[in-house]
Amino acid sequence: MIRALRCVVVAGLCAGLAYSTAGWARGVSPYLPLNLSPEIERQIERVLILADKPVMSRPIAAATVLDALPAACRSDERLCRSVRRYLDRYMNRIGLGHASIEAALSDGAAPLPNARGMHGDSAWRASAQAYWQASDYAILSLGGVAYDDDASPAGSMLSVGFDFAQLDVGYRDHWLSPFTDGAMLISTQARTLPSVTLSNYRPLTAFGFQYEVFLAEMERSDRIRFGDGFTSGRPRLAGVRLAIEPAAGWSLGANRLVQFGGGRRGGSSFGDFMDALLDPSRKDNRSASLGQDEEFGNQVAAWTSRFIFPGPIPFAAYLEYAGEDTSYRGNYRLGNASLAIGLTFPRLWQRFDLTYEATEWQNGWYVHGLYLDGLTQDGHVLGHWGADERVRGDGVGAQTHMLRLGWQPPFGGLAQLRVRTVANESYTSFDYERGYDVTVAYSRALNGYTAGAEVVAGRDVFGETFGRLAGVLRFGDEWMSDAGAGWSGAMARPWGAELFVDAGLAASKVRIRIDDGGREVRPGAELAPHVAAGARRAVSERSDLGVRLELDRVDDHMLLAVRALDYRYRFHNRLAFGLFAGAARYDVATPAYGYYFGAGAQWRDVLPKLDLSLDLRYADKVARDKLLPGDPPADPRPDIFYDVESASLSLSYRF
Repeated sequence: MIRALRCVVVAGLCAGLAYSTAGWARGVSPYLPLNLSPEIERQIERVLILADKPVMSRPIAAATVLDALPAACRSDERLCRSVRRYLDRYMNRIGLGHASIEAALSDGAAPLPNARGMHGDSAWRASAQAYWQASDYAILSLGGVAYDDDASPAGSMLSVGFDFAQLDVGYRDHWLSPFTDGAMLISTQARTLPSVTLSNYRPLTAFGFQYEVFLAEMERSDRIRFGDGFTSGRPRLAGVRLAIEPAAGWSLGANRLVQFGGGRRGGSSFGDFMDALLDPSRKDNRSASLGQDEEFGNQVAAWTSRFIFPGPIPFAAYLEYAGEDTSYRGNYRLGNASLAIGLTFPRLWQRFDLTYEATEWQNGWYVHGLYLDGLTQDGHVLGHWGADERVRGDGVGAQTHMLRLGWQPPFGGLAQLRVRTVANESYTSFDYERGYDVTVAYSRALNGYTAGAEVVAGRDVFGETFGRLAGVLRFGDEWMSDAGAGWSGAMARPWGAELFVDAGLAASKVRIRIDDGGREVRPGAELAPHVAAGARRAVSERSDLGVRLELDRVDDHMLLAVRALDYRYRFHNRLAFGLFAGAARYDVATPAYGYYFGAGAQWRDVLPKLDLSLDLRYADKVARDKLLPGDPPADPRPDIFYDVESASLSLSYRF
């Protein structure tokens, strides 16, 4: 595997050398702080939304933000000046990119979300990153994060290459999601892994192609199944991210993690790795023809999308549909699924910003039959923080919510209110409660530094209350330069950008498959109300792209569907035709998930701002595991599948 990755790196750098000699390639870029400096990270998020640049992964390259500034300046010139001043610290040959120190008083030791393994009872935390840019094509970064009883060189790496092939060797963070508060595959919940990463920060081709490939080494585990017992070793973790941005403001990505090797399981050949990557249902799932020792490893995958709606009140809507396994006769369906939806308003009423994110996952996440420690590092999951709120090794499903409100008051500084909740399912042997935490924070500039304080109070899923009072001092105050006063509230909504709501009726029927065999249940068809809300924007003279959330009642259960891709083609007359795809959540005994797609026709302007729509919709193999006492037997297959067919007739009001 290492040899194969080395070949990819060498090929990429050789191609980059040829590319750069023609004067077409830029050099490497440093990365901006990730979950270390909330004030400037908030402003960078705002700049990228105003510039129509969907963020699909993190950390963000400084060059990406620099390239976005001209477009963002048309909406908020003072914000751009503030961020540009901050980026100037990365323009020197040698410089300090980030430095922060925090002291705290606490009661309770719950894990802190996205804090690289830190718990709430840590009395202090320090982080820093400095760099030396040896040339346009090489940067050495030295960084680290430390707190009570632990330290890691997060941010320390050697970066060489070009804008379309940057090689990072060291402790580079990975966050494979458009979400800001949690990522299902990999985030900053655990300590940063040592890795080798090849990626591009400049999109390639007219489709805006981006990629990231990395190979990391995990901590030693003594609980890796092999033969009749266990072996001890350090599993490897390979990651792949592919994304496209075919139109301004809309991006689609596919992510994959593969945990493999360790101890006597070896490193595996590149051919075995590719077989498991391309055919996981046959090469990575135990069966009569594939024994425990031949099973390649542990895989998780996700589809992600992000849509930016432009105008005087812009916002970003984003989705992540992930799976811990494959499902039902194929490689493309995701089993033990997760669905996350998010919405970010970078500016409301001049001085506020608002973000809401919700995530729900089924059983089986971060635990595995071969790797009994699962996708963890030092006891913390690699992915979503909510999965640390459970008994270790309990693969229970859960649901989390996060609401964050920012306020830039007239007297200066930044105030933030953040509320999180997490609720585990009740089908395991452990008795969980709903956990929550509330954070109130304020920071402001102080003689070239940023000083701040935050108060956290909450209760974990075991019923234990906790609290934390922390003060922080950070290097730099560029974010404070009246960036809140330059918003262009008079900015007009572009032609073709529309918000809309739908209301009508849907005729639906569901087919329930008890297993892979012939056992089926077919309840009768049902006529029920249909409602939806969405947004779209024109991407060409006759084509629109958008997102939509739909609610229906099918067989007395709620069906929620999210269109990550909602395409519409407008003919010369009032007729329009649409195609859409996304994911669906069926609220049965335990939540079931699956793909959702369909097509429709629309007659526009039957009345001013009112359209008539007919959609044919299908939710495919929406699945849940048989976990409850009243469920059918788990043999021969542990899943129940629901196929939902529906036709909806609705009126759509545009505003």
